[in-house]
This record gives sequence, C-alpha cells and structure tokens, in this order.
Amino acid sequence: MLCLTIFFSGTLYAQNNAAKPLLYRPEENAAASIENAVKKANAENKQVFIQAGGNWCSWCIEFNRFTHADPQIDSLLKADYIVYHLNYSKENKNEKIFAQYQFPQRFGFPVFLILNDKGELIHTQNSAYLEAGKSYDKDKVLAFLKDWNRTALNADTYKN
Repeated sequence: MLCLTIFFSGTLYAQNNAAKPLLYRPEENAAASIENAVKKANAENKQVFIQAGGNWCSWCIEFNRFTHADPQIDSLLKADYIVYHLNYSKENKNEKIFAQYQFPQRFGFPVFLILNDKGELIHTQNSAYLEAGKSYDKDKVLAFLKDWNRTALNADTYKN
C-alpha cells in the first residue's frame, strides 16, 4: 500500500510540474538575450516585447497561456514582436536590467516592456490594466499590442 501511495504521489507531482511551463530562465544572461532579440526584431521589422516576471508568477503563466490560446493575439504577437521573458526571481533579480528599464517591477508582475529597433524602452505596461476576472481581456490586449507595434509608431501611417 505504501508503494502505491508513493507511486501515485510521484505521478501527481510530475503531472503538476509538467503542466507548468518554465518561461523564465534565471541562469540566462538577460542582457545578451535582449541584445539578440533587438537584433532579430530589427532584421524582421518588429518591436521587442519583454514579459518580465518569473515561473513563480501565476499571472505571468496565465498571460502566456492566454496569448497562445487565442489565434488572433498569437498571430499579432508573432507578426509584430520578438518576445522575451525577462526573469525576476530570488535566484536572479536581474537588477541591472530592471534599473536600465526604469524599475518596471514597481507595477508588479507580469509587467510588459516594449523596446524599439535600437533597444530603447518606449513603453512600460502595467498588466493589471489588461486583466479581466482571473485572466486577461482580449480587446484590451489586442489594443495594447496594436498601439505599440512599428506601424502604429510610423509617421507614414498617419499621412493623408
């Protein structure tokens, strides 16, 4: 009986951990990864979308699930942004990176950063404004993503 209990407990533990994606990598060199994301975004005529948070953050995991589950949002993210998950955890707070981007953790997590083609911060988004119930509001997320893509920030978009 004890063997069965241990087996089922181990199976349940493995299933629970397998269900939680590991979006954030505390061991990663965030500065180098962001630099690579900026280069890639520039080559592909996109912005960089940084989702700052950690694997400990249920709202961070939910935003990732929400954006991938909705084909319209998923397509917009893929078309307009290079996405990077910036870790903030007890293992690695990436303090220099967060300071460089004007301490966005003040808004809680997740917090979203939009970088231009030079890697400069052009917008910080408090994710609480995009929430709805226990998830996110599709219209608000779509509007946010559309408002900060390269087309929206291109002066030619507004010429007659």
